[in-house]
This record gives sequence, C-alpha cells and structure tokens, in this order.
Amino acid sequence: MPSYLMAVDAGTGSVRAVLFDLKGNQIECVQHEWTHHEDPRYPGSMDFDWNTNWDLARDCISGVIRKSGINPRDIAAVSTTCMREGIVLYDKAGKEIWACANVDARSNDEVSELLKSYPGLEKELYLESGQSYALDALPRLLWVKNKLPDVYEKIGAVGMFNDWLIYKMTGSLAVEPSNGSTSGLMDLKTRTWDPRIAERVGLRNDIFPEVKESGTIAGRVSAKGAQDTGLAEGTPVVVGGGDSQLGCIGVGVVLPNEAAIFGGSFWQYEFNTGAAVTDPQCRVRVNCHAVRNVWQYEALAFNPGLVMRWYRDGFCQLEKQEAEKSGEDVYNLMNEKAKDIPAGCYGMMCTFSDVMNFISWKHASPTFTDFTIDPSKYNRYTFYRAILENTALVTKGHMDLVYESTGNRPSEVVFASGASKSALWSQILADVLGMPVKVPEVKEATALGAAILAGYGVGIYQDISATARQLVHIAHVYEPDMKNHEVYMEMYERWRKIYARQLEIANEGLTRHMWKAPGI
Repeated sequence: MPSYLMAVDAGTGSVRAVLFDLKGNQIECVQHEWTHHEDPRYPGSMDFDWNTNWDLARDCISGVIRKSGINPRDIAAVSTTCMREGIVLYDKAGKEIWACANVDARSNDEVSELLKSYPGLEKELYLESGQSYALDALPRLLWVKNKLPDVYEKIGAVGMFNDWLIYKMTGSLAVEPSNGSTSGLMDLKTRTWDPRIAERVGLRNDIFPEVKESGTIAGRVSAKGAQDTGLAEGTPVVVGGGDSQLGCIGVGVVLPNEAAIFGGSFWQYEFNTGAAVTDPQCRVRVNCHAVRNVWQYEALAFNPGLVMRWYRDGFCQLEKQEAEKSGEDVYNLMNEKAKDIPAGCYGMMCTFSDVMNFISWKHASPTFTDFTIDPSKYNRYTFYRAILENTALVTKGHMDLVYESTGNRPSEVVFASGASKSALWSQILADVLGMPVKVPEVKEATALGAAILAGYGVGIYQDISATARQLVHIAHVYEPDMKNHEVYMEMYERWRKIYARQLEIANEGLTRHMWKAPGI
C-alpha cells in the first residue's frame, strides 16, 4: 500500500519538493533557489522563466525520490502550492507564452489609467472579488494587452503557478479558488471565474479554464511527467492551493473564526469566516480558503522580516562576530538583551509597516521617534525591540480591522513561520493582542497543508479539518502578560496618530514612502 505523500511548493524565492509519511512526518526535502529577472525594458517587471524553473522543480521532485530511496509507486498522491498572484498565460495549444512572479510591478500606467477612466470601479470590483489593483491580475493583463498585443491575441488560458506545476506533471489545466481568487477575476461567493469583471476593464472573457476545488484529483502523472520527474506514471495529482491558505491547513486553522499569523518577510494575518463578505471600506483583502465554504480575511504587514535583516546587518556587527564564534543565532543573542528592555521601550516607537488600507495602500518613510540621548535606555537593543513591538502593533490593527468587518475576533491565534522561532517576539505578540499565541512544531506548514490535501484527495484522510488537528502539534503556548497589554494599548493609540502624521509628511514629498501600491 502506498505510504507517502508529496508536496511541491513554488515559493517566491525557491521551489522545493517535500516528502511526508501518512502521519505528517517530514521524510525528505530538496529545495532550489530561483530568481525572477527584471526585463530592462520594463522597470518593475519580474518575469517568470517557465523553462528554467520547471527544470528546477522537476529536479527537486526527482531529488526527493532519489535521496529518500523510496519506490516512486509508494507515493500515494502529489499536490502543489505556490506564491499567490503570479500568473501564467498559455496559447490555445497549451504552450506557455508569458508569465510573471507575484512581485511584478510593471503596471503602474495601467493602474493609473484604470483609476482615471473608471472612477469607483476598483471599489465595485473589490466588493465582488475581495481584491484591489494593488495585487491582482487585472493591471498585468491590461499591460500585456497594451505592450504585447501579439501575445495578448494568442492567449488561450490564464492560470496560477500551483496549477502550472500540476499541468506540467499531468497535462491537465484547472485553476482552484484559493489562489485563483487572488487574481481579482473570480466572484467570491461562487468561487469561480466572473467573465464580467474582465469585460468591465476591456479584457477578453474567453481565457478562463475549468475551476476545481482544492482536494479534488486534477489528473494523473502522464508519461512525459513521469519521464521529467521520476514519479510513477498514473500517480494521482490533487488540486492544491495558495501558500497562505495551505499554510493555515498545515497549522490546523481550518474552521470559521480561527486565525493564524505567518511571520516571514511579510506578516500575514489570516482570519477564517464562513461567509463571503467584504469590508465596506475596502481596507482588507478577502480570499477563498482552500477548505470549501470557508473564506479568509487577509491583512499584510510589509517587510518585518526584511527590516529585521536590515537591522541585523546594519547595527549588530558585534553579535554577528559572537555568533560566528559560538554558533548561536544572531537574533537569539539580540533577544537575550532586548527582553530586559521594558514593554513600550521607554516610550520610543518606530514606523515601518502601517495597518493595511487595501484600496489606498502605502507606507510612510521608516522612522524611530520619541527617544532621548540617554544610552542606558536608548541603545541598539531598545531600537531592536521597538521593531518587534511595531510589527505586533500592526497585527493588532489588522485584527481590529477584521473585527470591524465581521464582528468576530479569535480567542487565540496560531503563530508560525520564521518569526515564531523567537520566544521574545511571540511573547510580545501575545502581550499586544491580549490573547494566547500558539506556536506549532511543524516547520513546513505550507507543504504539510499540501500533503494533507493530497491524502484527502485519494481517500487516505476523510476530513481535512480533523486530519489537520490530528497531525498538527503545538510546541508552546505564550500567555499574555496583562500588565504589558495595558502598556501596549496606550502605546497603540499614540502609535496610530504618529504614523498618520508620518504618512502625511511622505504624501507631501518631504520623505520617501517605504512602499506604495502601483498607480497610487
């Protein structure tokens, strides 16, 4: 009897294949970094090289089989996951003709033209799709229409990267709602394409492939797929989903009113809901979950992980030297010192990421403010802790946003990805939110989510929710210090006002925005 499940994960910076046993234990993983190059003709572009990247993906798959020493026929099923928003265009013969990664930002002109020509349309489309021009596919497809008309005329289908991986393995092309909904071309309620959205912005309405829900069999590994990857011909390949949605499955956040925070380069707050309802003020993103009849409010904090890396490399040279000698992680060394700084950093705070405003999304210039020249209080550990607190305050703002839209707030939250390795950051998050923060053991939550869907699709697991709860183990629960919570609640109100002023200064052109959406 087949005893393994495989996940193939196409992330922003790398692709990997991960092999699990049926109890959710990771057996082997092979990963390759990949790069999305800018076309020098088009500033902000990030092309996706489907030929090179398929070679990397299939080498990961064959590498996992080779390193684990298993018989490929012992793999019960494969599923896929990927970065959201990246899109692939195919011609009518099914050949790739254009693709861009999720970080592509070439469509400033198209966003500006949409806002000018169709005032109010972005809000109308958001209320139907849960998406805005900041991240969805509409401006990019219009860019192809305007800048590459020959390619545009050849389009036979549009898809996402997880569907592309399945297509390469099986020859079957179908898009699923969790990632497909991030394109802005789907109706949230029906969880399928809405050609009228494309029509309203002057796009073709005949480029949409079949939609299949996550956890259904998309096809079986073809002879060509087997030759490319080393998988056994006929192996079932199950529809996967977007990385955040499958990450939620991988940490057990599958039912309405449950929530997760993923702390990486960006921080994502994901709140499950049983209704496809959007925010009347268009401030927060809404996507389909990879679990049927569940949707997710999603709020993104920009660059916390990147800000930490910047601070480490720019100001923590001594700790880096010590880490090289001792083998200790630089961040752990900083955490040991920063934990002795009192909550609130003696009144100092910083502005990096702002609370999300999806319809007009921009961030002020980074600043540290309200400190004195007393080195006993305001040193590099204080500034370091201020970054941790800033990110937790943004997350509190995101939780409030979702509460204003839904009337619901979780009683606890699961915290996963790289930032959750920091006990100090986890405790600060619990203190700011005033609720328990649960950190799971799993290190590959997104891949585990894909493996659960693979097993569900072939009948090994009977229920996605029950399986997730069975396979996910919580390593630690951080209970909030309510005295610190009071400090942070007072700090939060001041921080929101300070951030608003900093954003005004950036809007006036006196400082540079840390980031702003195309066309804003």
